[in-house]
Amino acid sequence: MALPPQLRSIQHHLRTAQEHEKRDPVVAYYCRLYAMQTGMKLDSKTPECRKFLVKLMDQLETMKKELSDNDSITQEVVGNAHVENYALKMFLYADNEDRAGRFHKNMIKSFYTSSLLLDVLSVFGELSEENIQHRKYARWKATYIHNCLKSGEAPQPGPIAMEGEGEADEFGAEGFAGAGPSHGGSFRGAPPSEEDQDKSLDPGPAPGIGFTPSPGPGPSGPPTTNYNNIHIPPGAHAPANTPAELPPPTGGVHLSPEDFTKAQKYCKYAGSALQYEDVSTAVQNLQKALKLLTTGKE
Repeated sequence: MALPPQLRSIQHHLRTAQEHEKRDPVVAYYCRLYAMQTGMKLDSKTPECRKFLVKLMDQLETMKKELSDNDSITQEVVGNAHVENYALKMFLYADNEDRAGRFHKNMIKSFYTSSLLLDVLSVFGELSEENIQHRKYARWKATYIHNCLKSGEAPQPGPIAMEGEGEADEFGAEGFAGAGPSHGGSFRGAPPSEEDQDKSLDPGPAPGIGFTPSPGPGPSGPPTTNYNNIHIPPGAHAPANTPAELPPPTGGVHLSPEDFTKAQKYCKYAGSALQYEDVSTAVQNLQKALKLLTTGKE
């Protein structure tokens, strides 16, 4: 079913869902959930939009039943950690390529897709300030590098002052209309071929319910490197340089219900990181949980 023009702004989230249908059904599910929730706010009254959204709801219900034994679907805190982990790994891959001066269409695609997945995190609640900044930076970087390559200019590597921020939405709506390569969670695939890179930004049809882009290889893996000037939020997979020093346990620590919730969230983040064999992030989050439980402070 074709996407109604009133719902055009969710087409890339739906396309991202299709790209991850096989590689990561959890990511695909939450992309569709975000698209459905956003679509309801955009237009749920006109017949064509209502028909499209009803089909999307049916698709979500089917996926939810198929994934009923997956903690990332049944428990929001686990799902939040899963999507955030995936989005920021993609961001770190693109950021590393950018800082190393390796400009290509897959890294642009990774920047832009990470921004879409950070949109998706809003289904779990209000975005953190750090993730808002990551989304803004990733979308702007995708626009900036794409425009530089298109005009034959050499992009400036690494963080630079953002200009023309309004271009990001327009570029996102047109420059990434193609079915770019899907990215696997571990990012350990072989580097994409030139042919695959060329396809990553080709224009394609609007992603209706039955739209199915061709799968492609994921980018090569991001190294475990700290990034200057970009603060990765807690639980968001920035590798720890060294283990944090934890104070010895003290007796009589009073923990509020919020503290227990935060500690549980850190443990869930650690579990999600281990799914990607990201030991340093798992250790970092477990250390945060231990510090909170032993001192009552973060």
